[in-house]
Amino acid sequence: MTTIFGIPSAVLFGQLLLGLVNGAFYAMLSLGLAVIFGMMNIVNFAHGAQYMMGAMLAWLLLNFLGIGYWWALIIAPLFVGLTGIVVERFLLRRLYGLDHLYGMLLTFGLALMVQGALSNWFGSSGQPYAIPAELSGGRNLGFMFLPNYRAWVLAASLIVCLGTWYVVERTRLGAYLRAATENPMLVQAFGIRVPRMIMLTYGAGVALAALAGVLAAPVYQVSPSMGADLLIVVFAVVVIGGMGSIMGSIVTGFLVGLIEGLTKAFYPELSSTIVFLVMAVVLMLRPAGLFGSKLDNAGAPHQADAVMPTSSPGAQIFIVLALAASLIAAPLVIYPGFMMKAMIFALFACAFNLIAGYGRLVSFGHAMFLGSAGYVCGHAAKVWGLTPELAILTGTGTAALLGLVSGWLAIRRSGIYFAMVTLAFAQMVYFVALQAPFTGGENGLQGVPRGTLFGRIDLSNPVNLYVFVTVIFLGGFVLIMRLVDSPFGRVLRAISNHEARAQSLGFEIDHYKCVAFTLSAALAGLAGSTKAIVTQIASLTDAHWSMSGEVLLMTFLGGVGTLLGPVIGAFVVVAMQNYLAGLGQWVAVIHGLIFAVCVLAFRRGIVGEVAAWWRRRKPHGAGPAPSPVQAVSGK
Repeated sequence: MTTIFGIPSAVLFGQLLLGLVNGAFYAMLSLGLAVIFGMMNIVNFAHGAQYMMGAMLAWLLLNFLGIGYWWALIIAPLFVGLTGIVVERFLLRRLYGLDHLYGMLLTFGLALMVQGALSNWFGSSGQPYAIPAELSGGRNLGFMFLPNYRAWVLAASLIVCLGTWYVVERTRLGAYLRAATENPMLVQAFGIRVPRMIMLTYGAGVALAALAGVLAAPVYQVSPSMGADLLIVVFAVVVIGGMGSIMGSIVTGFLVGLIEGLTKAFYPELSSTIVFLVMAVVLMLRPAGLFGSKLDNAGAPHQADAVMPTSSPGAQIFIVLALAASLIAAPLVIYPGFMMKAMIFALFACAFNLIAGYGRLVSFGHAMFLGSAGYVCGHAAKVWGLTPELAILTGTGTAALLGLVSGWLAIRRSGIYFAMVTLAFAQMVYFVALQAPFTGGENGLQGVPRGTLFGRIDLSNPVNLYVFVTVIFLGGFVLIMRLVDSPFGRVLRAISNHEARAQSLGFEIDHYKCVAFTLSAALAGLAGSTKAIVTQIASLTDAHWSMSGEVLLMTFLGGVGTLLGPVIGAFVVVAMQNYLAGLGQWVAVIHGLIFAVCVLAFRRGIVGEVAAWWRRRKPHGAGPAPSPVQAVSGK
């Protein structure tokens, strides 16, 4: 048998073919994302759910109505595209002119609702979809066997991708679309109905995702979760090619598929992570991607009162004492295990808020600090035999070092590019956690000993453990509160409110952002280390990208840029997870609904809305508090 670099040629070409097929789906999905972002500046996080809806609808048409594959190729994209038009008309249109993050959070919420609802109805197991009889079988090419259906997928995706590129780049309609993106008022002055054009553009992008889902149904099993993890890869493809670049998405989609295929042939363990490694390298060398021409400079949500002014010293003391009293009394009426879990996640959310609320840096990879610290702390306590305090310091220090390195590289980018760089680093950490021998792989690192604190306090005692977690949480909260109220925190708030002006005053923006990111990583690592000691396990769940989505929900629900907001948001989310667990996947639907409500009508979050209501009650004669920029500059 012929071998190439020690690998049988049939195996190598088979993996390349599989990579090309995957690349065809990446290209079509990233094409839809690029059209939506390029024309509407919307980061469509519902794209994976819409891809799944296409496959699911094809399966339903076949099994309940007897409508076969060829009609499904037309019906499913049209139907899902119509749902996209409804979403744009009644939901997304309210967010135009706001930060990209709001559209992303809304579509992420919609994706959670769709996936959760279908999981409850359909179940989590996948269902097969038969290959149409006309495309069954295959051809022996001599060096490999080529299934007819996979050849059809490659040909169909190329036709759709190149046709879409031609329409956008070479026709009058495409010229109108590009002009409407740059200057909608001018285009509307010529009698072109820009809102309708934008609505149809979103519908077309969604229809492309659904078409990819129908094509994928006979290749992969149809299930409600089939688009969840695929979406993260597709986002990486779009960022590598350049956000909004049509040709970049097509070329990069197929290229990433080939790279994945080669990786599966030579080093299979790395195949699920290689795309993120490529993305990190590309963005370090070409910030706008391979084919991109402009950077996205948006950051965290920026509005006049997004970052709340700090309280007076007396008020801060009152807040800390009230928190301490509430936490001490809570076990009398609430299960202590719930309280400890909520405090740990509240510290994690406060750490995230330090950069999202005060540094305008929204990370999609903050779970890497929670997860990596948990693994290192657990290993230090279980294998090295370190005491709890030393194990926690080891885990926290590891997260701080990881935050320093990843932050130094990531802060060179902004907006969605910064978010995707942090996601790339997080996926690499997840790969290490999955493959490294000391982590326990999918089983996690179990049996972490709680040990004896300072050689005196036995943490196996539930009372001691609860007091220990309370002290950790309050210590982290007070540290963040003092940081925000310090000169360093005032500069961070100045950057959040008006970055250009803060820079003009002579502040090194990147330096402050890097320090804030490192501190945030360390505090997230403190939460992860404490969690490993309390739960006695470190698992992949804490390092998965979905954990970064949870901390986003906690922070924005409570109120980004507020001190108490992340705490309240974390307690609400953990309470839903604990007390609504019997509802199954409906919890995901509720989470998604909260995302949507927060974005559409509740953007300040719980604490932010209460603070805004309180300020409106103040006498009109009371002047507004000085802005952070004024406080820093003394003007």
